[in-house]
Amino acid sequence: MLLEEKQRRPEPWFKGKSREVGAEELGRFCARVSALLQVEDWGPDALDALRRLFLIVAATKYSRRLEPTCVALLQTTLCSPRCPERLQLLCAAVLREMAPSDSLSLSCDHAQSSQQLGLVASVLLAQGDPQQVRTVGQCVIKVLESRQPEGPSLTYLLPVVSKVTSLAPDALPEEQTKALSKRLGDWLRYASVQQGAAHASGGFFSTPRARQPGPVTEVDGTVATDFFTVLSTGQRFTEDQRLNVQAFSMLRAWLLQGGPARPGAADADDRSELEGSTVSVLSAASAASHLLPPAEWLREKALEYCQRLLEQSGRRALRKADSDLQKACLVEAVLVLDVLCRQDPSFLYRALPCVRALRTRLCGDTACVRALLPIAQFFLHHGEAAAVDADAVCQHLFTRIPSEHFHSPMLAFEFVQFCRDHLVLFSSNLDLLRTSFPSLFKFLAWSSPALTSGFVALLPVLVDAGTAVEMLHLLLDLPSLTAALDLQLRASQAASERPLWDVSVRAPGCLEALRDPQAQGLFQHLLRAKASGTVERLTPLHQLLQPLASCARVLQCAQAVPTLLRAFFAAVTQFASGALASQLALLLLERSDSLFQVEGYEADVHRVLSSQFPALCKLHPPLVVERAKELLEFVGSLGGPRSTGHMLTSVVWAVGEYLSVSWDRRCSAEQISRFFEALEALLFEVTQSRPSAALPKCPPQVITVLMTTLTKLASRSQDLIPRVSLLLSKMRTLAQSPAVGPVHGEDDLGAVRTRATELLNLLKMPSVAQFVLTPSVEVSQPRYHRDCNTALPLALDMVSRLLEREAGLLPG
Repeated sequence: MLLEEKQRRPEPWFKGKSREVGAEELGRFCARVSALLQVEDWGPDALDALRRLFLIVAATKYSRRLEPTCVALLQTTLCSPRCPERLQLLCAAVLREMAPSDSLSLSCDHAQSSQQLGLVASVLLAQGDPQQVRTVGQCVIKVLESRQPEGPSLTYLLPVVSKVTSLAPDALPEEQTKALSKRLGDWLRYASVQQGAAHASGGFFSTPRARQPGPVTEVDGTVATDFFTVLSTGQRFTEDQRLNVQAFSMLRAWLLQGGPARPGAADADDRSELEGSTVSVLSAASAASHLLPPAEWLREKALEYCQRLLEQSGRRALRKADSDLQKACLVEAVLVLDVLCRQDPSFLYRALPCVRALRTRLCGDTACVRALLPIAQFFLHHGEAAAVDADAVCQHLFTRIPSEHFHSPMLAFEFVQFCRDHLVLFSSNLDLLRTSFPSLFKFLAWSSPALTSGFVALLPVLVDAGTAVEMLHLLLDLPSLTAALDLQLRASQAASERPLWDVSVRAPGCLEALRDPQAQGLFQHLLRAKASGTVERLTPLHQLLQPLASCARVLQCAQAVPTLLRAFFAAVTQFASGALASQLALLLLERSDSLFQVEGYEADVHRVLSSQFPALCKLHPPLVVERAKELLEFVGSLGGPRSTGHMLTSVVWAVGEYLSVSWDRRCSAEQISRFFEALEALLFEVTQSRPSAALPKCPPQVITVLMTTLTKLASRSQDLIPRVSLLLSKMRTLAQSPAVGPVHGEDDLGAVRTRATELLNLLKMPSVAQFVLTPSVEVSQPRYHRDCNTALPLALDMVSRLLEREAGLLPG
């Protein structure tokens, strides 16, 4: 019996690994779905097939085309009055995923219930046709204007109205907008305070008394003594209570996009009696407020509703679900109050006391920290009018909240979005935002994959001349900040409140180091909440945190740093002065060998830094002369594995390009000689050393850049020409030697030979060599010089032709 039942049971709608479904297989599957829908077999097989079809069309970024027969049957099934609700939902979901589609024949006239109308409307709105949006809006509004209490349920239609107004704010005529605004106000304020009636069982012992509904209750279990809201609880709910909840869910969008956003005069028609609604009895005390125009009527009821929600949010909920709902309603209520006060400043003095009291209460409540963001937004908009110091509110927000709640992914996303959305409001006091970047970077360090794009947009605003150096240090130390935050959580005393971390990494030694007085100063600097204006060498801290370098979160953060560095330099180069460019160039040299040792991190960062060092030199060419001592120390310290990196290539190229009198009159022959000797020794070392596990093969780019730079320096101090000519001859001979062939490869050796030959030919005519290798600023423009890393193609071609013809003299 069990075996037969198992054989009859349909297969799970999703099992096994994901795979791509081809067009042929999709066609066969559509044929199966069509066969089931055609015979109106609406059992488990049809349900399972539609689920599979929805997964196929939804789980791809490419548009899928279904068989026309299948699309037609999906529409027929959707509009069938006998089709089960679950199948109709799936049919609508599949048709929405197919949008835009040319084979749709749906119309709102086909719907035979408000539920069907809501589903059909969702499919039509997904098509994106502006005319279709207006048609759907008109049809839904006509149903909403129905005054029959026993008519179709309206709970399926309010989401459609909200979608229509978001797609086309002018889709609804003004009169219909006013009418709906009044009805929304009624649903918000005058929903029933009695629970919905239970379905009669029809049993012998059932009595009318047993079926009497009770009053709704508050989240703390007490009987509600005020009007119904989304935070009111009960066993069953009435139609107008459901409309109350839906009206609040669309209230903010309606205020921003719908009728209340359109100010209008209060004419005689606006002061008519309350239009029909689901409320049968209204209190006489509210008759005066009914004389308000529809927009003001809705705002008035929205204010009362939000004030009621703020009062209900202070109650202690009996269930966790109700507690979570309280937090969400707090956020939405404050956002609605903000919109109301922006649309009508007279509401500010009625809303301000409750918002102030709410902020005082929430500052010590870590569970409701997300609500502090809309409160800060409220005071940013209205602080001046309300005589409230918005800077003090934001100061608390930017310093304490990220430091204490960096591990909350939802808060992190909302916090970054809050900063991006309110940059205009911060424009008068950007210092507050900029000095708080160490605190904001904690969100980035902990949730880097989700927040990288947001911080790329924020970096141009966060960085300025005063914070650039400190911010670059922190960006380079971002993986170590992630490790320090992980360690901080591991050391937390409240074990039940600790977020999850990578349990595969054990770090008992790190926890002991966190308590070490000698390391605490470095930890405090790394975990600081505000910009300090100072930098610390964190190499000892890197060693202490090394056991955490393999954590997945640290690896993710390390992968995001190169993108952030590019965004940082793109912003800095827009305003950097010569002094700042010189500081940053020196920082790149210092930090190139003091990075947190994460797998692949150093190589990725070096690629970015090596591309930015020449850009800084181009921005401020005299920095090569100003930082000659540091550059010589950097070149002199390069040897062994470090002599094969990207940073070496960029530094050597910058020396050859900008160590010249044409860029800085302070450049002397003595400086050129010192750099020549250092680079000559380095070239000898990288060409004479044989590769090994500890000493990888030197790429040909390093060798050719070294040869080119030495030739450039010799052209500027012609006493060095014999030395560099001898060196280039040796390099050409070495590149032709069979002994080095297996080590470097024929292509690499060919590049070295070609460059050595070109440079030797150029040095045969020192005056031309100086013109080619040290061109004037005018000649260096793109018109003459397309590739900034090679010699002038035009001049080289000219010299080659002259050498071929064995010309004895060249025109001056």
